[in-house]
Amino acid sequence: MKYYSTNKQAPPASLKRAVIKGLAGDKGLYMPENIDLLNDFVIGDMKDMSLQEIGYTVAKALFGDDVPGDILQTIINETLNFDIPAVPVRDNIYSLELFHGPTLAFKDVGARFMARLLRYFITKEGVRDVNVLVATSGDTGSAVANGFLGVEGINVYVLYPKGKVSPIQECQFTTLGKNITALEIDGTFDDCQSLVKSAFMDNELNEHSKLTSANSINIARFLPQSFYYFHAYAQLDKIGKADQLVISVPSGNFGNLTAGLFAYWMGLPIKRFVAANNKNDVFLEYLNTGKYSPRPSIATIANAMDVGDPSNFARITDLFSVYPDPHQAIKKRILGFAYTDEEIAGTMRQVYNQYGYTLDPHGACGYQGLSDYKLNERETGLFLETAHPAKFKSTVDEILGTDLEIPLKLQAFMQREKQSISLTKDFTSFKKFLMSKQE
Repeated sequence: MKYYSTNKQAPPASLKRAVIKGLAGDKGLYMPENIDLLNDFVIGDMKDMSLQEIGYTVAKALFGDDVPGDILQTIINETLNFDIPAVPVRDNIYSLELFHGPTLAFKDVGARFMARLLRYFITKEGVRDVNVLVATSGDTGSAVANGFLGVEGINVYVLYPKGKVSPIQECQFTTLGKNITALEIDGTFDDCQSLVKSAFMDNELNEHSKLTSANSINIARFLPQSFYYFHAYAQLDKIGKADQLVISVPSGNFGNLTAGLFAYWMGLPIKRFVAANNKNDVFLEYLNTGKYSPRPSIATIANAMDVGDPSNFARITDLFSVYPDPHQAIKKRILGFAYTDEEIAGTMRQVYNQYGYTLDPHGACGYQGLSDYKLNERETGLFLETAHPAKFKSTVDEILGTDLEIPLKLQAFMQREKQSISLTKDFTSFKKFLMSKQE
């Protein structure tokens, strides 16, 4: 399988090169040249498969012969060794609980898969001192840091916006040490992401250091997230609830929704997607107007979605470029909504009081997106609950009047000492820091 750039100005790359480089030379994002279909019989059989069996089936279709079957099976077994249940919330609405992994967030799947795939490639090539750069608005940093912790030959630099991630999220990537370095940037998530992208485009820095990204920029980070869309469908299919499935995805950088679209293009019969935004609503504006106008991000209580220029917008438009009118095709497949902090809090209170289900602020956007979609009696709604509510304990407790118990996995991080380095959003300073670490 070859991978092309969304900007169409870079030569096709192998999976190994796409994973190791992260971003194409023309600043585009890598996309697979072909998307293999899984036929109806294979998808129908998934209701009797385990999560690991489904993951291997989908991974084999995505990555073909680029990774030996036994290696791929080992990676899948190590990546998908926790539960991802579809839990009924009310009537025909289900929550896909993606927070049962090591850092209690959905990004554990992609981060763990990428860490193991990258380790396979660099070990095979005898490469050392690969530097993984990752910008985070919350959960990406913790998932990537813990996924790569202790992996020999790989150094991870987590860039996060000062004061704009929850204290528990911050603990999960600033207290690890070893091969994980946390960089506290005096700016927004978009500034962090801009620093990462600028690093990839700097010739001197790339000649000096081996750089790759573990954001959803990287093909190996976002594609594995398609596994749990198939798994969710299989769970609902088993109880006769999958015929007309509408999936609502809390969306920030749009890697998760893009993975769902890949599942759809591979043959998964999803009727429609809902892109649920917070006040950072550039995608909703695109749906309404056909114009994409990125702008500085706005801080909200759903902080992991505080993205004003989502990278994966390029992948979404590329997927639909086969249509005469891509904008209309996207509107037909994806419905969009955006919510203020007050609306998010109201949804959290309503669901907790009426159904006894505790939403985190991001999952609340997903749930409300389904409510505003107004499912008919034949449709089943599934929203992605992307992180454990305790990761946002102070916010959730204040809104719901609760005292959430902090899971032991999170308590372990909170007992460690913070280790971070403060930097400005100036690229020259960031480059100087990276150069000094490689001398």
